[in-house]
Amino acid sequence: MTTQHHTVLIIGGGAAGVTTANTMQRQDPSIDIALVEPSEQHYYQPAFTLIGAGAYTLKKATKKQSDIIRQGINWIKDYAETFQPDENQVTLRSGVKVTYDYLVVCPGLQLDIDKIDGLRETLGKNGVCCNYSVDVVEYTWQTIQQMQSGTALFTQPPMPIKCAGAPQKAMYLAADNFRKKGLSDKINVEFFNAGGAMFGVPFFAKALDKVVEKYRIKTNFNYNLIAINGKEKKATFEGKNTDGEKFTITRNFDMIHVTPPQSAPDFIKESPLANDGGWVDVNQYTLQHNEFANIFGLGDATSTPNAKTAAAIRKQVPIVVDNIFHLMNSHTLSEGYDGYGSCPLTTSLNTVMLAEFSYGGKVTPSFPFLDPRKNRSIWWLGKIIGFPWLYWQIMIKGYRIDLKHKASYVKNLTKEGSK
Repeated sequence: MTTQHHTVLIIGGGAAGVTTANTMQRQDPSIDIALVEPSEQHYYQPAFTLIGAGAYTLKKATKKQSDIIRQGINWIKDYAETFQPDENQVTLRSGVKVTYDYLVVCPGLQLDIDKIDGLRETLGKNGVCCNYSVDVVEYTWQTIQQMQSGTALFTQPPMPIKCAGAPQKAMYLAADNFRKKGLSDKINVEFFNAGGAMFGVPFFAKALDKVVEKYRIKTNFNYNLIAINGKEKKATFEGKNTDGEKFTITRNFDMIHVTPPQSAPDFIKESPLANDGGWVDVNQYTLQHNEFANIFGLGDATSTPNAKTAAAIRKQVPIVVDNIFHLMNSHTLSEGYDGYGSCPLTTSLNTVMLAEFSYGGKVTPSFPFLDPRKNRSIWWLGKIIGFPWLYWQIMIKGYRIDLKHKASYVKNLTKEGSK
């Protein structure tokens, strides 16, 4: 059976994998790096919300994988199947065994579509939309354009998911589209959230309550979508009463944007790298695996309790790259990742609330002279122009330019926000 060896082996060619490979190769072109990724396409996923609202195109959010992986990096177009960390080895779906000195695991999340009964059969038709899937994201915009009256439902499953703000971002952009067409009084918009508030960071949740009020959106908390019948246009939710007893309700819809439950890929859950919850088990500060010292994890599939966003990856990559070099040179690892994540909350078709925070929900703005709870047009320009440019031209290419977030500003913000 074929076997190959690389100094650094990276599993996953999304934002985390490509950025890590390019950053490391840019810093030391002599290192033998291999990247395992079967897909020929690379997507700028933060734009999917905009695509679903007609404010961006899938073409602009897509590049060929071959165009963004730096020359000199070995691209292995295959799937990782199993891990043998005691042998410093990964077995691919093709049967090829790849050994390594250092392993970086960042395969992203999987959409657990089948955990919602009936969703797979109706997704992408019958008014059933999902901005999380590249296969049907454009259908969201088609459905919004066709809506003239009726009920539009938006769902959010239990955490964790990719970009926890994306379900409500889709809702605000749809509501603003309806407003612009003069349909606000004809379309009833409702939000069904498995959680208990609009956002996991209370400081921003209060500000988002005002956005919901502006659009006259009805919120339903502690309701989780469990089944959907697209042909009959019925959605079934499971809720809990004050005694903790479960019950179900069924709602009719004309449009429903479904955010499916998400988890680490099955091949991660079944591997010796996973913790009891199925996540790549790493130290939340160093991103080193808690059992295997020459393995690191970053991105959405890890056990770190941070928001799963591209902004988090931007902060994690330098920590992983530096710590691999530290190991190579027998230096102490850096505990440099503080849980930073950013969620540009698109509250309308021309405004964004830039939420930035770290572990424990600490508010850590990069621009502390601006109140991060305010909806600003400048961040909308960032969302549609600046952030994509930063992604494609700086982050993915492996350039290290850090925007410092100011945790020192947290006390004043938290005090004011608690009033």
